[in-house]
Amino acid sequence: MIDERRDGATAWLTFTRPENLNAFTVEGYTELRMTLQRMASDDTVRAVVLTGSGRAFSVGADRSLLTGSLPETERASAGAEFKLLLDVLATFEKPLFAAVNGLSVGFGATLLLFCDVILFAETARLRMPFTALGLVPEAGSSALFPARVRWADSMWAMLSSEWIDATAAHRMGLAWKVVPDAELTAQTAAAAHVLTALDPTSVSATKRLMTEGRHRDARLAYDRELEAMHALLGRH
Repeated sequence: MIDERRDGATAWLTFTRPENLNAFTVEGYTELRMTLQRMASDDTVRAVVLTGSGRAFSVGADRSLLTGSLPETERASAGAEFKLLLDVLATFEKPLFAAVNGLSVGFGATLLLFCDVILFAETARLRMPFTALGLVPEAGSSALFPARVRWADSMWAMLSSEWIDATAAHRMGLAWKVVPDAELTAQTAAAAHVLTALDPTSVSATKRLMTEGRHRDARLAYDRELEAMHALLGRH
């Protein structure tokens, strides 16, 4: 699912299931986790960029994970892999960029909350679709989203499941920049190059200071979300 390329000290990770709008399977969770773990221990990598291919950044979980058709063992495996990925994202010490090229839905949207610098293409948009699906937030987003953007915006986005365009994402404080679609790659690369030219130990230490407590908050929120999800599903 992931195509990897290097641009100097920047590693670009591109989601490559465009025919499925870059939806994540269990294998996709595992591949992203293992790739980030490798990047974390690779001293030649000083920044990582996540982006998508085609018309989506990612629409989140693959349909196979949402329909309930998987055997119980595979559903348990998916949940375990998802939690492991969240742990890696929450503790990743190098700058993590997102170049949001298109649709960003579900985990494709909550994944952004673990990214440090987010650039949106002008036509990109995101959605927290959980209430529309009869579900609750996931990936610790019930805590991470209101910590990242204005409270009123996060509450409305979560309760309404409405689409958020690039301009609104910038206004609420999620997107650092909104750029023309054709300039997304170049402007993200330029921003990454600024950070990779600096002392990597200083950059990592600064990120740790600014994200202190995020791992704890995400884990606690994820556990609450999982409990709420089980309660909802138990009613059906």
